[in-house]
Amino acid sequence: MTVDGDPRAALKPDSGPNRAQRALFRVAHLYFRLVRGMTLGVRAAVLDGEGRVFLVRHTYTPGWHLPGGGVEVGETLEEALAKELREEASIRVTGPVVLHGVLFNRPLSRRDHVAVYVVREFAVDGVKRPDREIAEAGFFPLDALPEGTTAGTRRRLDEIAAGARAPAVW
Repeated sequence: MTVDGDPRAALKPDSGPNRAQRALFRVAHLYFRLVRGMTLGVRAAVLDGEGRVFLVRHTYTPGWHLPGGGVEVGETLEEALAKELREEASIRVTGPVVLHGVLFNRPLSRRDHVAVYVVREFAVDGVKRPDREIAEAGFFPLDALPEGTTAGTRRRLDEIAAGARAPAVW
């Protein structure tokens, strides 16, 4: 992603998650299943005034996703959302966010729920560089999402664009 707004200017691609990264993801998920009765996460549809959405591609799972992550003990949903946007996108929330819905993420786990927010008031504090978690990131036109954008991400964006309610299940 660049601050100058080039919608295709994403971070340099890599080969995607390797076997060790996928194994670590599975171990972490198993750990959370053992220590928590339910997992709760947040995702953000960060939409700019040019009809673009901010997406990330993680190092540990395939596809392009809305940025987000887990809600930690003692954290509100909006605090978790702001933290994840800073970490994954170098984006700072500057105004109110709107809850699109809380969805049961059955494809991932019988215990996982995700709160999806729409963020329209924000500042980009810098270019997001690749790190251990994020392989690529950038703004993309809603009508030209990158190849590999996950089906769930596409459904959430379609719902938001249409002003439709979020379903109960991811």
